[in-house]
Amino acid sequence: MAVLSFLMSSSARLGVFRTHFWELAVCKRQTWLSLSVLRFCTSETSVSSANHFGSGTERYKDLQKYFIKKLKATYRRFSNIYNPSMVCGHHHMYFIEDDGIYRIDKRGNEQKPELVLDLEQVSREHHKTKQSKDSKERIQMFQWTVQRLRLSPREKYLAATLKCSHSHREELRRCVVVRLGEEHFPHLDSQHVVITLEKVLSFEWATDEVLFYTTLEGLRSREVFRLDLTSSGNRLTPVYEEAQPDMFVEVALSRDRRVLTINCSSRTGSEVLLSNVQTSHFEPFVVQPRKPELLYYVEHWRGWLVILANTGPGQEYQVLRTPISEPSMASWVSLFRPGPGMAIKDMDVVGDHCVLVVRTPANELSLTVVPLTHPRETYTVELPVWACAIETKSSGLADQQNGLKFLISSPVHEPMPYCLYPENGLLLSEFGNGSTAEKEAEYITTRFEACSQDGTLVPVTLFHVVPVEGLRQAPLLVHVYGAYGRDLNMEFRPEKRLMLEQGWALAYCHIRGGGERGLSWQRQGRVEGKQRGVDDLQACLHHLFSLGISSPSLTALTACSAGAVPVGALCNGHPNMMQAVTLQAPFLDVLGTMEDHSQPLTLEDRDEWGDPVGNPEHRDIISSYCPLHNITPKHYPSILLTAYSDDPRVPLAGVLKYTERLKTAIHTYSSVRPISDHKPAPNIVLNIQPGENHLGPEDFEQMLEEEALRLAFLYTELGLDPPRAPRKRRR
Repeated sequence: MAVLSFLMSSSARLGVFRTHFWELAVCKRQTWLSLSVLRFCTSETSVSSANHFGSGTERYKDLQKYFIKKLKATYRRFSNIYNPSMVCGHHHMYFIEDDGIYRIDKRGNEQKPELVLDLEQVSREHHKTKQSKDSKERIQMFQWTVQRLRLSPREKYLAATLKCSHSHREELRRCVVVRLGEEHFPHLDSQHVVITLEKVLSFEWATDEVLFYTTLEGLRSREVFRLDLTSSGNRLTPVYEEAQPDMFVEVALSRDRRVLTINCSSRTGSEVLLSNVQTSHFEPFVVQPRKPELLYYVEHWRGWLVILANTGPGQEYQVLRTPISEPSMASWVSLFRPGPGMAIKDMDVVGDHCVLVVRTPANELSLTVVPLTHPRETYTVELPVWACAIETKSSGLADQQNGLKFLISSPVHEPMPYCLYPENGLLLSEFGNGSTAEKEAEYITTRFEACSQDGTLVPVTLFHVVPVEGLRQAPLLVHVYGAYGRDLNMEFRPEKRLMLEQGWALAYCHIRGGGERGLSWQRQGRVEGKQRGVDDLQACLHHLFSLGISSPSLTALTACSAGAVPVGALCNGHPNMMQAVTLQAPFLDVLGTMEDHSQPLTLEDRDEWGDPVGNPEHRDIISSYCPLHNITPKHYPSILLTAYSDDPRVPLAGVLKYTERLKTAIHTYSSVRPISDHKPAPNIVLNIQPGENHLGPEDFEQMLEEEALRLAFLYTELGLDPPRAPRKRRR
């Protein structure tokens, strides 16, 4: 499957941390991970340096306990949600559970699932290894979760990447290769685990004996290795090493499993090396040498390369074709160019068809099918109007090659499985029963556009239960991101469903800097265009209020990571437009971070934020909107900041500085404001959690605690009564 984790976001590092629905495995099966885009920095600041800050969370404790119970009940409602993590082999079906990887015989010869990889055993082995290295070191039992699994072509081996959920280091991840076969696994022991590879990020099988993989070091992936499983022993060989510091490397296998690609990508350029796995030497060759501002991705089809590249009008993506024998750009021939206002978000090759995920001018998702033998017969497949997120399933060894399976969802619509058969345009849904479809239809999706300061129309997606005209007294939660060319995360979240059911309206503002309207939308909102994103957000709020949707006193904004920049800037410039704000792992000190060359990823971020050290104009631009450096005494909204002590991407020091400066400004304003001004002082709450989980905790209980605190904060600061279940009548 061609999920363009690098190219679609124009950020080489996004793909590292993106967890696909089809490969998701976490400590608790009900857990949904936040997939918001990353702001990549590092920090060595610890929790101890923040101890002098009172967290301010105590006032919400009772309500937080209430919402923990409420959220648990909500998650239980969706615990039997469609589970697409199963991988189909020739003889068995493989799936992930809490304690490991299991398989069941497709022929029905086995009565119960068989454990293939025991995560508890992996944890014990790691525990022993650590103790042997330092017997004096106090070691805790590590908890591992499965990130991804791959079967070798003839189902001889299984490889799975695992990540330690209690590690403070991003690199504590490994790949375990397990020998399969027809025999059972009555006693799992070391003879079934062929080899364990450390710090593995992406990996693919070329043959049953050859595995290619990349490693992660200091949030960078630059090296590709080849593992040969031979009768005389295992052999590791370096294959490729990237010299350019801002390039990120991954390996991927084409859908037809005939070519393996080494994808080297940055935010502004890419290069693909291709290896034919049908031959014995696997020597990779370059498809098209890297060029400034050229982004492209490669799939394989019957001896041809199908290429998605930003060579279309306005440097947007289009689909091209070239013979594999003549892969360079001079031989590329255009097959499909999207129309005005359309943006290609993803590409897959299914049989003799290229299937594209497209965002329409109305900001809706649809599928465009390009017959590779007759591209003029291209047609469109419409999806349900509520579809906001789509995840396509990688093909297994024995999956049907003539159909594309995928899930569609929205923040309030649970994932629904579909299958498209591009040969005849047949789209089949698997809603399970009619009541499910009817229930999903109760939640209204409304799309409209707000006019920004420069006349640009900004898309807004609104979810609600009652008609728009009945939302004047409804509390409103506004979501925003707007960076790195990344679409705002709109996958299903049970807590969003809970809020909608309790009368909230949920708005998603697709401001410039994101990727909703293509690469040009991103380019308009980076470096000197960052203020446009702030203007877009302001315009969206004005438009919502003008339609009679909620009011500033009932409105809260929420963002994470780099999404905190437009929110923080709006709080500085127009704090009366909202009552409360929640920020997770917030990037607030843009100027200080970009001036600090000790940050290992500041170089890559210059394409997004600018270079304040080498370019005085960039420094002035950043200084004009940076949330930390524009705090002045005024009445701010209440703000909940959730940060992580060892977050390797957003420096904790910046969050601490922001909190301290904001509290000082509020105190200064309170001391000089007139006695007639009876506005209560806003609450600035700093919730620092241990660990490096930039995307939020992987542990289910900790995740519930954080979500419950956010809900308790919102209900308290907006003056709302918590939702209560109706009392049962006494007989």
